[in-house]
Amino acid sequence: MAENVTLSDFQGDGGQDVMVAAYRHDAHKLNGETHDYAPDIFHGVPVNQTVPHGADGDASALSRPNGKPEQTVDNHETHYRLSLLTGTSHYDPEEFSRPRLSEAINDLLTGSDPKAMHRAWITSDVASGFNESIYYPYTSLKYHTLLVATLLDNYRAGHEFADLLLVVDDAEEIVPHRTVYAGDRFALRIDESADGQPWARLGSRPWRSWASAWKRLTTHPLDVNHDKHDMVLDANLRRIWSWSTALQYIEDLETRRESR
Repeated sequence: MAENVTLSDFQGDGGQDVMVAAYRHDAHKLNGETHDYAPDIFHGVPVNQTVPHGADGDASALSRPNGKPEQTVDNHETHYRLSLLTGTSHYDPEEFSRPRLSEAINDLLTGSDPKAMHRAWITSDVASGFNESIYYPYTSLKYHTLLVATLLDNYRAGHEFADLLLVVDDAEEIVPHRTVYAGDRFALRIDESADGQPWARLGSRPWRSWASAWKRLTTHPLDVNHDKHDMVLDANLRRIWSWSTALQYIEDLETRRESR
């Protein structure tokens, strides 16, 4: 499809649900292929399609700069993500063994129910292992994909980017295609209505603005006055500007907290 694909164009492409396509749009990164040479079909389903309404481009702008990319970390030229916690690759030979990886990728890409695909992505450990660009290895393919889906779903509902809010929900509140992070203590959603929950505006245009939005939340979900873990998490979230990197950092640090 062309870069300026429209929703009406897409709906004529085999009748595939457009939200399903959003969750499959970067399949080539999970399979270690470049976009130009990646196949259009994976296990019988269409993949690597352009997402309507410019949602992919806007989500990319939230996490990495525009322009011609350059390698930012020496000796790291793969889609395996580098961790902000350890500075090392997220690659694990057991977790990413071919049989386990193949099964996990199938779960992420081959479904036909868009709500089930949203839940598969938001609960996936394997998707967390990949970056959204080899040039920006700390970014996260998992959270880039969820950002693409939430922007697309909001745009389809007629919401402009400038209307959108970062909303803090209770942990059990998972809104299909709008929740972009779900943990044991809180969830984060991008929506045009806060429904009484803490919120902050994303801004007038898509750009790397995570720290700015996080600082402007009307109420924070963390106990920064008494909990050392939360103090560290909050302090670092105020310094991270890339959205997918920040959301992945929350997941990584919260997972470490739960394992102790």
